[in-house]
Amino acid sequence: MNHWLVAPVVLPAFVGPLIVLGMRHDLVLQRVASVAATAAQLAIAIWLMTQAAGGEVQVYRLGNWAAPFGIVLMLDRLAALMLVLTGVLALVVQLYAIGSGWDRKGWHFHALWQFQLMGINGAFLTGDAFNLFVFFEILLIASYGLMIHGGGEMRLRAGVQYIVYNLAGSSLFLAALGTIYAVTGTLNMADLSVRVAQMPAGDTALLRVGAVLLMLVFAVKAALVPLHFWLPSTYARAPGPVAALFAIMTKVGVYGIIRFFMLVFPADSAIERFAADILLPAALITLIVGQLGILGSRHLGRIAAFAALGSVGTLMIAIAQFRLPGLAAGIWYMIHSTLAAGALFLVVDLIGSRRQGGSLWLRPMPPIAQGGIVAALFFAAAIGIAGLPPLSGFPGKLAILQATRYSADTLLIWTTILVTTLLAIYGLSRAGSMVFWRGYEHGTDPARLELPHDAQRPLPPKVEPDEPVQDVADAASPALALTAAGALVAGMVLLTVLAGPVMDYAQATARQLADPMPYIEAVLVRQEGTK
Repeated sequence: MNHWLVAPVVLPAFVGPLIVLGMRHDLVLQRVASVAATAAQLAIAIWLMTQAAGGEVQVYRLGNWAAPFGIVLMLDRLAALMLVLTGVLALVVQLYAIGSGWDRKGWHFHALWQFQLMGINGAFLTGDAFNLFVFFEILLIASYGLMIHGGGEMRLRAGVQYIVYNLAGSSLFLAALGTIYAVTGTLNMADLSVRVAQMPAGDTALLRVGAVLLMLVFAVKAALVPLHFWLPSTYARAPGPVAALFAIMTKVGVYGIIRFFMLVFPADSAIERFAADILLPAALITLIVGQLGILGSRHLGRIAAFAALGSVGTLMIAIAQFRLPGLAAGIWYMIHSTLAAGALFLVVDLIGSRRQGGSLWLRPMPPIAQGGIVAALFFAAAIGIAGLPPLSGFPGKLAILQATRYSADTLLIWTTILVTTLLAIYGLSRAGSMVFWRGYEHGTDPARLELPHDAQRPLPPKVEPDEPVQDVADAASPALALTAAGALVAGMVLLTVLAGPVMDYAQATARQLADPMPYIEAVLVRQEGTK
């Protein structure tokens, strides 16, 4: 067995407690240990990806117990890609948190960061449904601590809403697993695939109930309408770097949908067709709600949150096809949307740290420090999240349009994507012009301020006050924070430059997902030396 396969889970599980027990009073040492651990996870993920690129499915049997009796970790192209994507985002955003000084605004930031990575990496690697639930719970606990990092009344309120909503999702997850186990007698995903395929069609009623519950659980994690209510407030109120890391969180739900409905439930079965019939309308409505949210919000944090929601809708339109072109396009767009959403959250945090009073409301204010650089980053992040050329969102949306051109709902899908793209462009351009270009008509004297028509309405500070932000004057290294935000924008540029090889990998990943037999055989074939 390849023992490096367990490292993305074991390494953060070891470093997190080490930071709490041995470094809790030394922030510099915490930073060094945590960044080193995150960088090591990225390096290991890249190495694992080079192994998975050949198409071999690798299995790690914990305790050397044979499946389905023991716990297994699995590495295929999709899992390896998600590990690398998580590592890149986590390392860049962690450097931003250090440069901006966010990591010193509360206790145990770096320990919670490592536990968060442990949960994310474990969710992508596990081959067992119950352990997927366990890693989801690790995610939930760590993300709640990160969510309320820095304090604030509205942040705490959004955090409580987030935890309650996701605990309800966890209860559904347990109910789904109990139902599926009662029917099949196993929770190993590969073993589930075999047993589900062997079940008579007339005996699958209870199994379909379990599948629907699972779909609801993953829809909660992915924030699909109508189970999205936790996302706008959570992402808008979370500290900037935490919200940027959360860009990968919704992808865990998307990953769960892909893994279960491509591996466990047979292709063209009633369960898969039902999932497609439900997921496509939900994805379209999620896209509409997200882009209308951009248009209607007057707070930069909520604009970024709704932009992330809209990107989930776009992604799920592709995934809901459950066919090779849609899966390949969805995998490409999943990479892009993670980078774009992370970049937008970081840029919004840069704006908040430089505006007067840390305000993120859309109203004219004095020019901000390093306004040209920040404006350029906002412009790049905006065109990335909206899907405009020359960044990677444009080929991603083209791939999704092409993948759905033979769908029965082609006209509806194309119209929704194109119209909502225009809404996003207008909403983001309005926000950018308000922050960077509409200032004081007569210097910086507030008494002589001339407000544009759409900014004359009174703001509701008593209802939604701005939360504490990290002032740029207190930042440990503003240059590092700017560089980190720029790195995610550069990632979108690099994704565009490497469009050919990345799309080839996405297509190979889609083909591997469509043929689950190598995955099943790698797990269930008893190897010499296993118990």
